[in-house]
Amino acid sequence: MTTQTNLLDVKNLKKYYPIKKGFIKKVVGHVRAVDDVSFFIKEGETLGLVGESGCGKTTTARCILRAQKPTGGQILYRTGAGPVVDLAQLPDADIRPLRREMQMVFQDPFASLNPRMNLLDLIGEPLLVNGVRSRKERTERVAELLQLVGLRPEYMQRFPHAFSGGQRQRVVIARALALNPRLVVADEPVSALDVSVQAQVLNLLLELQQRLKLTYLFVAHDLSVVKHITDRVAVMYVGKIAEIAPTQELFYQPKHPYTAALLSAVPVADPRRRTLQMPLQGDVPSPANPPSGCYFHPRCAHAIDRCRTEPPALTEIEPGRFVSCHRARELDLIGVEDISVSPVPTHPIGG
Repeated sequence: MTTQTNLLDVKNLKKYYPIKKGFIKKVVGHVRAVDDVSFFIKEGETLGLVGESGCGKTTTARCILRAQKPTGGQILYRTGAGPVVDLAQLPDADIRPLRREMQMVFQDPFASLNPRMNLLDLIGEPLLVNGVRSRKERTERVAELLQLVGLRPEYMQRFPHAFSGGQRQRVVIARALALNPRLVVADEPVSALDVSVQAQVLNLLLELQQRLKLTYLFVAHDLSVVKHITDRVAVMYVGKIAEIAPTQELFYQPKHPYTAALLSAVPVADPRRRTLQMPLQGDVPSPANPPSGCYFHPRCAHAIDRCRTEPPALTEIEPGRFVSCHRARELDLIGVEDISVSPVPTHPIGG
């Protein structure tokens, strides 16, 4: 998967949490939050990481930023100076200089902002921590960042409670951009916002990407948002990657049954049309006790005996298409273009 244009290359990433019981806290098992995940992000592109709640999306993102130390695997990052480093193995002292290049936009803009600090201190704090001691320089930089995200510079003396949810998320984005990062991890950055505001923030992220040449890892569960902003999509299920593909190809020609099931739940923006639902049977397996073989086989209508015993490898079945399914080449699955069936008949009132 590694090429010279890749900014980030994640290989066989694992994050296990021990399960302890008894008085002496004996380890009796592990929760496999991230279980052998591999993907890459090219410089300047947006990779969407999607899946149900609890599938390991956020844990993967936090491991990449080294907010959590991985249990195993490699996180190969090409630094601004040129060399490729393995973030998974670097000691904390060596990670700190790289944090300027990697920043995160959190899901809840209010919870991620200190209510006792005004915007000047909130956005200027990364600058202060990284050696910008002059208050005048920080003030000028904060004013520049506020204008960049569509806010007025005179707002810098106000506190977070004085702003709406969309404005607070713009503040969070401004803080993430304070140190001119190259990689921005956005952890469901619009899920806490009103639908009318979501589009504004998404368009802002796209504009900033073009202007500042940013690379995004966009974590989300809303597929309509993912379709709008991403170049490629990686689908996760119980800590594993099910499918990776360019966005348009994944939406219109899914190769994994789980991807097709997710797409069938995407609402159609036309009240006169109905969708062909493909509800999944059963519950999501526990990452502490996953099933044998393919983790998805207990809920898959296309499972065969091989799926129940042999774990599928993430395989490139077409250029740029990676699928973790034994039957990926033979299945003809339904995409969003085929999900919308004929318009629902309308009848006149009283007819």
